[in-house]
Amino acid sequence: MSTPGFAGQGVVVTGAGRGIGAALARAFAAGGARVVVNDLDAEAARAVAAECGGSAVPGDAAGAEGLAALVGQARDVLGEIDVWCANAGVAPVGGADAPTAAWTSAWEVNVLAHVRAAELLLPRWLERGSGRFVATVSAAGLLTMLGSAPYAVSKHGALAFAEWLSATYRHRGLRVHALCPQGVRTDMLTSTGAVGEALLAPTAIEAEDVAAAALDGLRAERFLLLPHAEVAEYYTARATDPDRWLTAMNRLQQGLERSEAL
Repeated sequence: MSTPGFAGQGVVVTGAGRGIGAALARAFAAGGARVVVNDLDAEAARAVAAECGGSAVPGDAAGAEGLAALVGQARDVLGEIDVWCANAGVAPVGGADAPTAAWTSAWEVNVLAHVRAAELLLPRWLERGSGRFVATVSAAGLLTMLGSAPYAVSKHGALAFAEWLSATYRHRGLRVHALCPQGVRTDMLTSTGAVGEALLAPTAIEAEDVAAAALDGLRAERFLLLPHAEVAEYYTARATDPDRWLTAMNRLQQGLERSEAL
């Protein structure tokens, strides 16, 4: 069954070897899009590309050189990039004492990769008056993520950059979307350990559900793409009564600490 709205469009999905990225690639391809599948894992990228009839362009989607190569190769394949899904992400655990390398990795992949991609894509998009940037931000960018300060902080940065892009260029044809799922049954959720198991696993959904919600939101031209409806309620509570919300989050933190002590 095809998904309307993206037939013939050139779409790039980073971090698409598995999880949400792979599901996005499949969903766009089902709608008739021409998809470039990117991932550091070349074998995984090729497998997803073969499955959805796309083109694999493995490699780094965060560093300046890697992104320049990816954009160039994607344009060679697609002719033009209509949709860029900045989906690649990392979720290092740890608090304020997390190693500098963890903070650097989170900043590079979760924020600067978006900035660098936009720098390369914007000139052509603004010249022709159209383009679509989809940032996989996660609910952590709207709320927070206990147990991972680097992830929570960098995802807030990703959301802020997406908001800035939309506010600055919307009148010039740029459409920007922040995809903010909560728990998703992927390898990344597994890597979060006890915290993810306690906070995210109970309401986790499949990556395919995230992709379906994302494409629905794109067609409706919504900035926030929320596969978990309750995230909107949490976001509203956070904004309207931040002290009450922080108190509730701290109670969750205390509960996690008690569980770890058992």
